[in-house]
Amino acid sequence: MTASTADATRVFTLSDFDFSLPPELIAQHPAPERSASRLLDGRGAPPVDRLFRELPELLLPGDLLVFNDTQVIKARLFGEKATGGKVELLVERVLPGPGHEVVAHMKVSKKPPVGATLHMHARGSTRTAFTATLLGRWPHDDGPLFRFAFSGEPHALMAAHGHVPLPPYIQHGDTEEDERRYQTVFAKNPGAVAAPTAALHFDQGVLAALDARGVQRASVTLHVGAGTFQPCKTENIAEHVMHSEWYQVPAATQQAIRETQSRGGRIVAIGTTSVRTLESWARTGLACGDTDIFITPGFRFQVVDVLITNFHLPKSTLMMLVSAFAGHDHIMALYRHAIEQRYRFFSYGDSMLLKRAG
Repeated sequence: MTASTADATRVFTLSDFDFSLPPELIAQHPAPERSASRLLDGRGAPPVDRLFRELPELLLPGDLLVFNDTQVIKARLFGEKATGGKVELLVERVLPGPGHEVVAHMKVSKKPPVGATLHMHARGSTRTAFTATLLGRWPHDDGPLFRFAFSGEPHALMAAHGHVPLPPYIQHGDTEEDERRYQTVFAKNPGAVAAPTAALHFDQGVLAALDARGVQRASVTLHVGAGTFQPCKTENIAEHVMHSEWYQVPAATQQAIRETQSRGGRIVAIGTTSVRTLESWARTGLACGDTDIFITPGFRFQVVDVLITNFHLPKSTLMMLVSAFAGHDHIMALYRHAIEQRYRFFSYGDSMLLKRAG
């Protein structure tokens, strides 16, 4: 019985995706060079400890790498209410239309009423740079997020006055280093509030080596939301409500995937966000839209053959996704190895190379 078959018949609970991580292994800064990070080759047993710059020689000519080309926006904004109380916004998405509307998380001691105007600060000062008017909750009247109208074009205001939305486990404020390194070298479509972290390891040297080896490249877009850090809190994982993220699979990428599959090549997803995008497209036939796909053991993958991914939070939906892909017991063994060998974890940490179980 293969790992995928065994996992399909097993009932998993939240505790099955837990592990103990020494806090000092949570990377607070990126490696000095992108491709100098470590790569755990977990395609077999025992796993092999490598450097990320070795990746091209581990892939085959004709493989198709699919990247997420989303661009992280400076989505964290600080300001105050009319009463002087401090407020923090984390913009989740910019809504289409002429009204300069955004959807955001709001951190404040007491929620202001609908219609209230917030005075948002210029970066590095307490001077008011623009205003944000609260329009209500989103996506419905008791939704978890808030809808605001900015006094100017949201992307321009965030670029000028926002902060890099570093994950909650990174314990320093954003710096110039974060502006450069919490962004992939091929980011082009603004809209993410978290980086597609597996792609952070790629630099021009690795990309050139992949080209020289005959490895193909294509891209999708998934605007990663803050929900990616949301822990699963229900022991019965089927009760978890997944967050929604916007994605797009361009026609050129669809064609590249079909051509690769027709000649027997492999689809290599760079990160879990690429997996979510590709498998959402395969399941629904929709090349563009919102997805709340929840991938857990027993899931039948239709597109992705190989996965490059960073190490994920305990009890997270991403732990469930990689367990679904490579097999739960195999993933837990790889995580034990990574902890023993002092790999660096999470967004600025190291990565692993996995093949699909079964």
